[in-house]
Amino acid sequence: MPDTLTFTPHGKHLIAGEWVSGDSTFRNEPASGPAHDFAVGTPAHVDRACQAAEDAFWSYGYSSRADRATFLNTIADEIEARAEAITEIGSRESGLPEARLQGERGRTVGQLRLFAEHILKGDYLDRRHDAALPDRAPLPRPDLKMVQRPIGPVAVFGASNFPLAFSTAGGDTAAALAAGCPVVVKGHSAHPGTGEIVSEAIHAAIAKCGIHPGVFSNIQGGTRAVGQALVQHPLINAVGFTGSLWGGRALFDLCAARPNPIPFFGELGSVNPMFLMAAAIAARGAALGTGWAGSLTMGAGQFCTNPGIAVVINGPDADAFVDAAKAALAEIGPQTMLTDGMAKAYRQGRDRVAGTAGVQEILTSTCDLRNATPYLYETTGENWLANHALGEEVFGPLGLVVRVKDQDEMAQIARSLAGQLTCTIHMDAGDTDAAGVLVPILERKAGRLLVNGFPTGVEVCDSMVHGGPYPASTNYGATSVGTLSIRRFLRPVCYQNMPDEILPVDMRAP
Repeated sequence: MPDTLTFTPHGKHLIAGEWVSGDSTFRNEPASGPAHDFAVGTPAHVDRACQAAEDAFWSYGYSSRADRATFLNTIADEIEARAEAITEIGSRESGLPEARLQGERGRTVGQLRLFAEHILKGDYLDRRHDAALPDRAPLPRPDLKMVQRPIGPVAVFGASNFPLAFSTAGGDTAAALAAGCPVVVKGHSAHPGTGEIVSEAIHAAIAKCGIHPGVFSNIQGGTRAVGQALVQHPLINAVGFTGSLWGGRALFDLCAARPNPIPFFGELGSVNPMFLMAAAIAARGAALGTGWAGSLTMGAGQFCTNPGIAVVINGPDADAFVDAAKAALAEIGPQTMLTDGMAKAYRQGRDRVAGTAGVQEILTSTCDLRNATPYLYETTGENWLANHALGEEVFGPLGLVVRVKDQDEMAQIARSLAGQLTCTIHMDAGDTDAAGVLVPILERKAGRLLVNGFPTGVEVCDSMVHGGPYPASTNYGATSVGTLSIRRFLRPVCYQNMPDEILPVDMRAP
């Protein structure tokens, strides 16, 4: 790429329709190309954005589903109009390949259009009506109607590993806007330029659709005080977050400690274990090892669904699986990680795993600076059960094979798991009984169960669940992907004996 950018960031926040600077700046750290300065957010910026969001809610929260669908589709159009520039700056800032950014942009646009279609159907409203029974004995029943209503302004934290699909106009923002909730985004400092150009797209859509400008704000950078001010602001009603366990837990605790506690929908961490059944690994152990290596190293292992753990019954078939995985991983060269900090954290995670008693190195390599190379380790089921730290996420292309003695010990491993985003079973026809024992255990551990696949790659659709018990997420009844995610930003309201003329439009008689 040339040094010059098609899009040159101006480095300002977007707050209620205005581009706002600050008293101080920070500089991004792109993987390639020139760095740029961006205004540092402050609690004062947060307050201004939240006040504007509350003001916008009185019109946007009561707008028609058709108008909101048009707005979502217009945002998608404006993102597509900036497609090349978004790919260019996103790739420079994150180090992700252009093809990955193009795919992620397609997913981002697809999510917006999916929610537009979803709200037009109206099923998400879950409308219910119990007609009055004035003659019922011993007591009459009033007329009761129920519908899902938007909760008000929400906060969204951009994710480091998805500059588009889980950030400025990503799934959380799309779901909230579809529900009728204004959004205040806390941009991630790893890709502020990408956040700025996507904010420009949303800003253009707001102008075209004639919507209150407070419906969306994007605050860049800032210290922890900015994130704290956002989740504690009395006008914020819920928070969507994708990020680290420690960061998410700190914000979750702040939400719970508010005078009026609010839900914190955090997607935090997961090792996404795979369980390889005896018949499957006997028939295709080498192929499974090769496939695992591909999933493990996709995007330098920087996916929250990265399958970091493989549980297999010890023996020659397990040897074939491990040998194939080792051979495939050995062919993978250094990959650029999203930030220097993530590369450092990956090396620290590697050292933690390698330094645990009872862990054996299968494949070691050398990585430094912002690069990541694969590592492969193995241990016994007994050692896994005795060392809970081995179940902690290492964000990067590191795999751990857990060799168990038998099917019973495999079930023990399953029971020992903390909450996960995904759990996978690889099975053939002869494994049905053994897999059937695992399913009731694993469905209590994860939001998505897979058979004969790899969890990297999350389909955006009605039936997808991207969440799970803690620490995979902070609310196991929610998902951050798919149309069901809109429910995070709605609440049911019952209307008793209310005339049609003052009911919400979506509840009025046709």
